[in-house]
Amino acid sequence: MKKSHIILLVVIAIAIGTLIMLSVDFSTYDTVASARQKQGKFVHLIAKLDRTSPLDYDPAKNPNYLSFIAKDSLGNVTKVVYHNTKPAELEQSERMVLKGKMQGDVFECSDILLKCPSKYKDDKKQLEKTVGEKS
Repeated sequence: MKKSHIILLVVIAIAIGTLIMLSVDFSTYDTVASARQKQGKFVHLIAKLDRTSPLDYDPAKNPNYLSFIAKDSLGNVTKVVYHNTKPAELEQSERMVLKGKMQGDVFECSDILLKCPSKYKDDKKQLEKTVGEKS
């Protein structure tokens, strides 16, 4: 092989490696405390809705404003502001992943991913029932 072919293969390998590294999401889940330390940086906050605090959402007044209190697994709480419509099953979700940035004491959320294990529990019961009938 010519030197130019070897150099070209090395350059292509480096380019592919760089593209793969850039496409991988290196984000980790943060707690409220660690998100507060990363002021202004995009984080994934895993938490649940604090049901003892009121939900501030009035679709007649502003359908693109939702605020609530979120609590992480360590018991830390923060106010979350979401400038979009309220997710349909927010109150029923067990956990949620909030994507956004901490601005002071308020978490400015850009996306909410709800985790609802009750859906999977029903599917598991149905699967167990189906498997039990086949045995």
